[in-house]
Amino acid sequence: MELGTYIPLGASIALAFGFCVIFTVLSSAVGPKRLTAAKNLPFECGSDPIGSPRGRYSVRFYQVAILFLVFDIEAAFMYPWAVLFRDLSISPTGGSSLFGFTEMFVFVSILVVALAYVWRKKAIGWD
Repeated sequence: MELGTYIPLGASIALAFGFCVIFTVLSSAVGPKRLTAAKNLPFECGSDPIGSPRGRYSVRFYQVAILFLVFDIEAAFMYPWAVLFRDLSISPTGGSSLFGFTEMFVFVSILVVALAYVWRKKAIGWD
């Protein structure tokens, strides 16, 4: 592959980096500079902050978040499989095959077992 095929990519990256530098310099040069006590206060949804921002979260919150990611990735893997299902279901001899279906069945079965385990351990139940 020639080096010339990468010139548009390099130009795009340089242009994007240039825009970032230009707008950062412009915002610091042209932007307002008068800081007041009110501007330095943390602001969240129009209401005053209550308590410390360094509060502790329950471990259950992190468990649910990680489980959500695991099962969300399952959905992300199903989309390309669905797009390629027809190609996966054609055998080399030209007939139809159950390879594509079996492949996803094994994947979903493993995730169902994982979900049953997590449910049984009450990691996703709300008290």
